[in-house]
Amino acid sequence: MDSAVPPTRPQLAVSGAIFRDGKVLLVRRSRSPGKGFYSFPGGRVEFGESLHTALHREVDEETGLRIEILELAGWREVLPGTGGSGGHYLIMSFAARWTAREPVLNDEHDDFGWFDPDALGDLKVTGGLLEVISAARKLV
Repeated sequence: MDSAVPPTRPQLAVSGAIFRDGKVLLVRRSRSPGKGFYSFPGGRVEFGESLHTALHREVDEETGLRIEILELAGWREVLPGTGGSGGHYLIMSFAARWTAREPVLNDEHDDFGWFDPDALGDLKVTGGLLEVISAARKLV
């Protein structure tokens, strides 16, 4: 969900709350929007692409992981001027399980970790992330 010029229409996006051994994968964004904030891997859905196909593609591009998508865990609408965004996004967030490979980040992120959902403390996270983690935990 990164571009130099924000789109002029709402954009559909996906993200994955990926769990492994009770911990959730968070990646830190290396550029705007959301630079310096931890979030889930994800991005825009391409025209004609299903939500699940988009999530598999985005997770692969951003982390190299293989996942099993379980269910929709929540959604968030980001309006222009909120959440560090110049665009309008509807983000569909899915609960997922890690199935294979270790994370290898692309240039959209500069850090990652498998975090205990109960020990996120003062970690800088994107808006709505904690609510989606809570909902996703019930699905894995």
